[in-house]
Parts: sequence; C-alpha cells; structure tokens
Amino acid sequence: MAERAGLTTKTLRFYEQAGVLPVPTRTAAGYRDYDESALARLGFVRAAQAAGLTLAEVRTVIEVREDEGPPCEHVTALLDRHAAALDERIAELKATRAEVRRLRARAATLDPAACREDGVCQVLPTGTPAATQPPATAQRPRTTGR
Repeated sequence: MAERAGLTTKTLRFYEQAGVLPVPTRTAAGYRDYDESALARLGFVRAAQAAGLTLAEVRTVIEVREDEGPPCEHVTALLDRHAAALDERIAELKATRAEVRRLRARAATLDPAACREDGVCQVLPTGTPAATQPPATAQRPRTTGR
C-alpha cells in the first residue's frame, strides 16, 4: 500500500497513530493488510494537507464523516479559517517586505565609517530613539510612506 500511495511504511504507521488512517487487518504473518478504501483515504489526506489542513483537522473531517455524514460544511469552515490566516500572514509578509526595503534604502544613505562602536550595525536600528535615526553625516532617504 505504501508503494501504491507513494509513501513510506513509516508514514502509513504514523497516519494510523494520528487517527487519519484506520488500523488495518493483519495477515497470518502479522503484516498490515490494507483494503482499497485506505488508498482513497490516503488520497484525501494528501489533498487536505495540500490545502493546508493539519492532520488534526483531517482527523476531525474524518470523524464528522463517520459520525454525521458528508463533512462539506465542516471542510468549508476549515478552508475559510485557513484562507483568513493566509490573508493575515500575507499582510504580515508584505509589511516585513516594506520594512526590509525601507532598511535597504536607509543603508544606501549610511556611511560605514560613521558606525558607532557601541553597536553592531547601524543599518539595523536597535530600537532606541537615537538608534533609529541615521547619523548626522548621512541623509535620510525620502519616502512617500509605508
């Protein structure tokens, strides 16, 4: 089954422990004996992970399916939460990119010879009011805002 699913046997055992793959029957020799439904379940797990769902969330989807029937509303709610989290993360990354660009522009105005001995690098201000301002010998770049 692992080979057919493109996974390792260790991953299959992990999915069993995580509760997203049912414990299979065993052969007389003690080997796991998965049926075809396991392959479909593995396909679902991979698709759910590709959409950003965690294994814990996948497990809840499976539980809803088993207890209540089609979990479409539950999956839709999970996807809505993930989309909102992604939107928030994208906003954070854009703000970080703007700050990096601001610092890079600031760096172009600084004189390395004016770097203070008590600091590490004047390009990255340390948060004190004096540290956030460029030295008097350097000009601050003009910006139109963030």
